[in-house]
Amino acid sequence: MNVRKIARRAQAGFTLIELMIVVAIIGILAAVALPAYQQYTVKARMSEVVLAASACRTTISEGVQSMNPTGTGTANGWGCEANTAATAGSGPTKMVLSITTSADGVVTVRPDSSALGQPTAFVAADFVTLTPMIAGAAINVTTASTDQGKAIQEWKCAGSTAAIQKYLPGSCK
Repeated sequence: MNVRKIARRAQAGFTLIELMIVVAIIGILAAVALPAYQQYTVKARMSEVVLAASACRTTISEGVQSMNPTGTGTANGWGCEANTAATAGSGPTKMVLSITTSADGVVTVRPDSSALGQPTAFVAADFVTLTPMIAGAAINVTTASTDQGKAIQEWKCAGSTAAIQKYLPGSCK
């Protein structure tokens, strides 16, 4: 009889305390992982915003390099702009509200804050800029015979606020 009691007791399963410990561990892991996952998804969506700005990089680089020395740049005249009036619902992609350019080729992309998943972190005025650089300085093509015809060496990426800077992809930092 003793052997049967021991066998039944061995097959009884987990105790309540063991189950509570497992549930507590899962709860702690979920509490840590969920915010990290939410930040990851916003960063992934922000990469689309930077990618939208990157489409203008090629256009502006080619435009500056092939520009006549007496020619000048025109704001929103580079040919890669979209929804320059920032009209809601008319953005070029789901995550991007508008893409504008300055006369010097600075690309400004306004993300659609509600589509990013963190509407409280961003405000409508937040934006990401890509600035064309030659020898560490922003280009100047608003004045004749300055940087026209030169090759753009790098692009400086920046966010307008600390909130948006936090979610920019690593290539932008």
